[in-house]
Amino acid sequence: NDNSEALPESIPSAPGTLPHFMQEPNDAYIIKSNPIALRCKAMPAMQIFFKCNGEWVHQNEHVSEESMDESTGLKVREVFINVTRQQVEDFHGPEDYWCQCVAWSHLGTSKSRKASVRIAYLRKNFEQDPQGKEVPIEGMIVLHCRPPEGVPAAEVEWLKNEEPIDSNQDENIDTRADHNLIIRQARLSDSGNYTCMAANIVAKRRSMSATVVVYVNGGWSSWTEWSNCNVRCGRGWQKRSRTCTNPAPLNGGAFCEGMSVQKITCTSLCPVDGSWEVWSEWSVCSPECEHLRIRECTAPPPRNGGKFCEGFSQESENCTEGLCIQDKKPLHEIKPQNIENASDIALYSGLGAAVVAVAVLVVGITLYRRSQSEYGVDVIDSSALTGGFQTFNFKTVRQGNSLLLNSSMQPDLTVSRTYSGPICLQDPMDKELMTESSLFNPLSDIKVKVQSSFMVSLGVTERAEYHGKAHSGTFPHGNNRGFSTVHARNKTTYIQNLSSLSTRSELRTTGIFGHLGGRLVMPNTGVSLLIPHGAIPEESSWEIYLTLSQGESSLQSEGTEVLLGPEVTCGPPDVTVTTPFALTIPHCAEVNSEHWNIHLKRRTQQGKWEEVMSMEEETTSCYCLLDPYACHILLDSFGTYALAGEPISACAVKQLKVAVFGCMSCNSLDYSLRVYCIDNTPCAFQEVVSGERHQGGQLLEEPKLLDFKGNTFCLQISVLDIPPFLWRIKPFTACQEVPFSRVWCSNQQPLHCAFSLERYTPATTQLSCKICVRQVKGHEQILQIQTSILENERETITLFACEDSNFPAQTGPKAFKIPYSIRQRICATFDTPNAKGKDWQMLAQKNSINRNLSYFATQSSPSAVILDLWEARHQHDGDLDSLACALEEIGRTHSKISNITETQIEETDFSYSRQNGL
Repeated sequence: NDNSEALPESIPSAPGTLPHFMQEPNDAYIIKSNPIALRCKAMPAMQIFFKCNGEWVHQNEHVSEESMDESTGLKVREVFINVTRQQVEDFHGPEDYWCQCVAWSHLGTSKSRKASVRIAYLRKNFEQDPQGKEVPIEGMIVLHCRPPEGVPAAEVEWLKNEEPIDSNQDENIDTRADHNLIIRQARLSDSGNYTCMAANIVAKRRSMSATVVVYVNGGWSSWTEWSNCNVRCGRGWQKRSRTCTNPAPLNGGAFCEGMSVQKITCTSLCPVDGSWEVWSEWSVCSPECEHLRIRECTAPPPRNGGKFCEGFSQESENCTEGLCIQDKKPLHEIKPQNIENASDIALYSGLGAAVVAVAVLVVGITLYRRSQSEYGVDVIDSSALTGGFQTFNFKTVRQGNSLLLNSSMQPDLTVSRTYSGPICLQDPMDKELMTESSLFNPLSDIKVKVQSSFMVSLGVTERAEYHGKAHSGTFPHGNNRGFSTVHARNKTTYIQNLSSLSTRSELRTTGIFGHLGGRLVMPNTGVSLLIPHGAIPEESSWEIYLTLSQGESSLQSEGTEVLLGPEVTCGPPDVTVTTPFALTIPHCAEVNSEHWNIHLKRRTQQGKWEEVMSMEEETTSCYCLLDPYACHILLDSFGTYALAGEPISACAVKQLKVAVFGCMSCNSLDYSLRVYCIDNTPCAFQEVVSGERHQGGQLLEEPKLLDFKGNTFCLQISVLDIPPFLWRIKPFTACQEVPFSRVWCSNQQPLHCAFSLERYTPATTQLSCKICVRQVKGHEQILQIQTSILENERETITLFACEDSNFPAQTGPKAFKIPYSIRQRICATFDTPNAKGKDWQMLAQKNSINRNLSYFATQSSPSAVILDLWEARHQHDGDLDSLACALEEIGRTHSKISNITETQIEETDFSYSRQNGL
């Protein structure tokens, strides 16, 4: 602008009209460094000049065009100027840079509107990005978006999964409210990734994507009808069920709350079978030489679906003793057909008596031979046609009878006198079989001799205390080849001189404990007992013992309840402790409160089991902390305890350990593979290992874990990829099937199948195959077997870590990971309340103890009990680092673990803690 050449305030004018603006300058934005043009057009106009920010623009900067309006004959003038970015940036006024037109005519001047000129821009970062949300179906979704600062203001557009959202086409969506996106009622289709797009004339910007998940909480379906009473008569139960499918939970929605199954008691009337009354008197003799008598089924009559009386309700017989006349003829003149019939009856009676005599003779000879020799059996083998468990029917015969192979129906595993599984063939003069009661229904404690070419099942026979007191037992001698024995309902059964002896095997360890406390460990079982310092009064000591019952538990399951761990006894029961002790019991459940309802049970002095508490229960009598593989229990009294679980849904999982053992079989060309599927507890596996050591078996592959679901589907075990020209397996026996109930309700009993392989030549010393263990509609595990069948060439696989085998009982300070002096300081610090509440509650929270805190509140020193629980959980790792970090986070200690373990701990007992894993 050149202010030195001021334009005249007025120009001489002639009669006419004032200028009328046909085009006024518009607001404009400078993009980057590009100048903008402001235009102005007026009629009639002799001159037009721009005035910017109150100052005239030099006339040399104007570009003017002049024309004539044909309709009016008036002069039209159009003028434009350019405004640069530098001009706008150099202006520092109270308002934006502006320009306006001033037009002259003969009558005077006219001014246009002011047009502002601004530099356009758009910043990069959004002032508020939309945030992801999880909302229930039909809930409201509000996504906030504040675009970046810009001139002109940015326009906002929403994208869903990179596609623009048109709110005009969907009445459920509103994008007009202050750039926010509002979905009034969320639908499943509204789940997706949402992005806020901001744009003006300069640039476009994208916000961070926000993920919206529309979830559906599960809802119960209607109850089914009540089932029939489960017993035919008497007191039973009936149930009804419902499913979480109305609707089913989707996209992380909550599962239905409450029980899926309800049970009520029911009483059904017992059926009464009918019974005959006594016969009536004979009727008078009829013309047909017969008289009748009758009886009625009324003593009692059949009721409630009972059976009607069997037999005839009337009978007749001749009533004249041969004096009656038929067809007007004396009886002795009639053809003697009846006499011949009587002769036939006498003949048949004589033959029957002869058969009975022969049978009595055979029975007498059989009994005599039994008293002089051993038992023998015939085996009817159904494995030729059935691919699963083979069923064998046993009957006593003379010694030396040959094996009878025959096809039969699919075995019924519920028959109480049926032995299922192939049997190992031993020398005819020394053949033994132990009943497989652990896998099938209870059988009498017998031992029979058997011939067979196929072997399945073995059990555990030897059990010993850790003080060297082994249970006595008799096993076959004089034969180094592997025997196949079966653990029968926690008893080792055998016969010697026709007598039966059964023993209940158990593991036991003891230690003498006093006021200093200590730790008692059952090696390789996962079972341990922690006696805290001061739990036993001073100047007194007790011989504390731990007993683990192996075999069938005395805990009888109720309904769908199953045993999840071993039955553990600690004692003596008359010991009185002043602070709770910690008992650790392993379990095989996959911990999930939505799928399991787990209880702690205790056996009373009368031998009955009672529930102590549920894992989700709040109680001050005891405390249970459930870790993935073990349960740590704080108790005040010794006794026998066990963990039982009730599956709430079909997704409940028991973890099984799958292990494969092998050994040379009875024949030098035979090799036996034994596949075990046992509950994933160390004690259950130790039972198998103990039995296999007695058998001469060798672990062929590292055991693997299999998740077994409570969906009622069976378990299939098969042998695959056997080298066809080196080995062979009996036809139709490469796959065996175990019913669901045998696996699910195993009650810690070893369950296994055995496969008998045969080499074509003795030169074959290597075995390669696969063992597939799978649950129908569930998980599977495949074990790759690559082994030498020769003992001296086979690699040894470690079965147990021996970390706790050397010291079953530890007493005094060396039994604890936390030195006693440090423990006292922690208790003194955290037992004292402060302004923020009980500090021991913070200590519990940092150690993942968030439930049933009322139990600790009743203790004289809550912190000491929490540390006892920490000791029980960390008996193997002794992770003091995590404990020190927890203390530092609380803010009650300012020293690091190095200070705790090296500089602050100078006491003698620190040497003990270093021995325990520091």
